[in-house]
Amino acid sequence: MVKITDVARHAGVSPSTVSYALSGKRPISEETRRRVEESIRRLGYRPHAGARALASSRSNVLALVVPLRAGIHVPVVMQFAVSVVTEARRHDHDVLLLTQEEGEEGLRRVADTALVDALIVMDVQLHDPRLSLLRALDRPSVLIGFPAAAEGLTCIDLDFRAAGELCVERLAELGHRVVALVGSPPEVYVRGTAFAQRVVEGFTAAADRAGLVSSVHPCEASPAAARRMAEQLLREQPGLTGVVVHNEPVLEPLIDAFAHLGLRVPADLSVTAICPDELAESLPVPVTSIAIPSAEVGAHAVELLMRKLADTPVAEATLLAPRLVERGSTGVRTPTP
Repeated sequence: MVKITDVARHAGVSPSTVSYALSGKRPISEETRRRVEESIRRLGYRPHAGARALASSRSNVLALVVPLRAGIHVPVVMQFAVSVVTEARRHDHDVLLLTQEEGEEGLRRVADTALVDALIVMDVQLHDPRLSLLRALDRPSVLIGFPAAAEGLTCIDLDFRAAGELCVERLAELGHRVVALVGSPPEVYVRGTAFAQRVVEGFTAAADRAGLVSSVHPCEASPAAARRMAEQLLREQPGLTGVVVHNEPVLEPLIDAFAHLGLRVPADLSVTAICPDELAESLPVPVTSIAIPSAEVGAHAVELLMRKLADTPVAEATLLAPRLVERGSTGVRTPTP
């Protein structure tokens, strides 16, 4: 491992001069600084994080704020987290993961220290109480999610409203006239979580445009709740032939429950979902779905932060267009004799 003494010997200066060049504590000549920097580059020296922070007045740490609230599907959240961490390392930054539900207090606690340079905020609510503080902070931030009022903020996400619309439009094209959305757990809607509300908006708008009979059903994330939901749907909507699922844990048990009730997918019931590709592809009948682009969103959020840290203008809103992949769970509705 290259040491500071190796850099000093290569540059023909003292170790303390190398330290000054890194920390900026004392002035040194431009010629000496260039010589030290050239030696660092040639030898591949990586200064201690503390020295880098002194030189740049930055910590080279990003905060990922993702409160693990009730109803959150942790595996999907972790896909976003892995993407953020991977992209941050490409920019020589570490990531501090904040999972407590502390709201404004937690953000202020981190922002009032030198712990982090910038923040990525997840689980955004339509009327999120953290927004005023985020607008006022002297540290840049990016939201993964779109609140109702996004002015003055930098936001990125899948266009969940368009995703809800696209699922319904495909079912309508296949001839389905009675459709249902099996959505996130009830507490997710009670909080006003933005992505879940956007799916409902898109689903309802598309169903109304197409003249479909539609209904929306929050669902607890458990196999037992999935079984109860299947029974309720068939009891309340006996003509049901199309279902959109936006609740990863109940996707497979819901399809199993319909099968036990005598409905085959896709012969009797077409199913679409908004979920990770690996889940949709892994089921006995692969599910037609819109992927949640966690890798793309996480990487792009970090890129936006890097530009903001460099005082480069960025777009306030980045909505990724949904893409529906047709698999075996959807088919043309067979008219009732």
